[in-house]
Amino acid sequence: MQVKNPLTPSARRFLEGLFPGDAAVFTSEEAFVFGTDASRRFAAPWAVVRPENTQQVRELLAFAQAQTIPILPRGRATNTVGDCVPVAGGIVVSTARMARILEIDGDDFVAVVEPGVVTGELQAALAPKGLFFAPDPASVKFSTVGGNASTCAGGMRAVKYGVTRDHILGIEAVLPGGTVIQAGGRTHKNVVGLDLTRLLVGSEGTLGLFTKLILKLLPKPAATATLALAYPSVDAALAAAGDVFKAGLLPVAMELLAREAMDAVAAISAVPWPRDAGAALFLRVDGSPEAVAADVRLLAAATEAAGPVWSERATEPEAEEALWELRRLLNPASFKAAPDKISDDVTVPRGALREAAAGVAAIGAQERVRILLFGHIGDGNLHVNIMHDAASGDERRRAERARERILDLCLKLRGTLSGEHGVGLSKLPFLDRQLSPEERDLLRRLKAVFDPAGIMNPQKAY
Repeated sequence: MQVKNPLTPSARRFLEGLFPGDAAVFTSEEAFVFGTDASRRFAAPWAVVRPENTQQVRELLAFAQAQTIPILPRGRATNTVGDCVPVAGGIVVSTARMARILEIDGDDFVAVVEPGVVTGELQAALAPKGLFFAPDPASVKFSTVGGNASTCAGGMRAVKYGVTRDHILGIEAVLPGGTVIQAGGRTHKNVVGLDLTRLLVGSEGTLGLFTKLILKLLPKPAATATLALAYPSVDAALAAAGDVFKAGLLPVAMELLAREAMDAVAAISAVPWPRDAGAALFLRVDGSPEAVAADVRLLAAATEAAGPVWSERATEPEAEEALWELRRLLNPASFKAAPDKISDDVTVPRGALREAAAGVAAIGAQERVRILLFGHIGDGNLHVNIMHDAASGDERRRAERARERILDLCLKLRGTLSGEHGVGLSKLPFLDRQLSPEERDLLRRLKAVFDPAGIMNPQKAY
């Protein structure tokens, strides 16, 4: 239960002095939007502050620890698991005004950024320099680098390039009490001490507040191409995906949309695939122009045996973007598909994808709920949106039962409860199904080393 706002007049004066003007807000009307995220959960913050530099964050976290006030780091709140919701009250710290690209070094192949930099804007700044930052979440146009780091976001290029954790070399973070640590650095190899950088990435704001990130950059590929296909069924599309790997190909991206997900996109946008298609498969390759042309031919050959009913190739950026925009539209489309949704991202071993997809469909039919199934199938990551009307008690119970059964199915298949969205509030009730009591105790003890008073994003993740 949320605690009543206990901020004293002196605490408010401290925050107003540290964050002058509109950098601190206290009224329920001004703070309202900061009480929610893409999970649609809500709890009212006690105050919201917008720091502009590390020194302000240091003073804030020293004050917060002394006063035992919860601190909730917040980027653009695109996460779907309730990571930004202040269920224990506290001060929401928006990184919106720490959004500068501090350095791009083409010799070291690093960029140094503040946490509020929008990932897509960073990618746009790198492109003219022949560089790119590989992580590419579906929310790339509005999510932040700091938020992506906090949840270890994956995205569509993870098949070839890995997830956010694989592209962060160093982090400046402020710990409760105001201590600033520099984890990692700008070298691409570093085995001195324990890897605090990889521990901080994916910690969901529970250990400290990021103030700078040192990112690994790569040379921008000279060419890319996309092959989009539709199949009669999800199983056929997944068979085609398996055939791609069997042919020795490693695409940059490999995305699946099942029929219900395709219909959701078609409800808000014109789509090129046949109305009766059962699944869509999107594949992208990159490299030299010659290698890309050869890979597209190999992709077309590898995916033919599964029996596509439609296909389209795109080799120009505009044509490619038009195809990938259909995939990115899925999240906004899902919010229009039903009044409410339970949004899960689960991951299973690649070899279990067909069994997982069939199991999800069977559970949806048995519980009589509409499920939008899609995801990054190149790394076994499925997104499962259970659509329902929460105002109907019976429908809500069936949706919740379907979710629980799907999570159990994925664990049975030796998968995980979350592939890239984190745990937040949403997955917390199920954590004991994956982690042992000893493992959870170890996580709590690690948190206590960083955050002895337990003020950083409390009641989340573990």
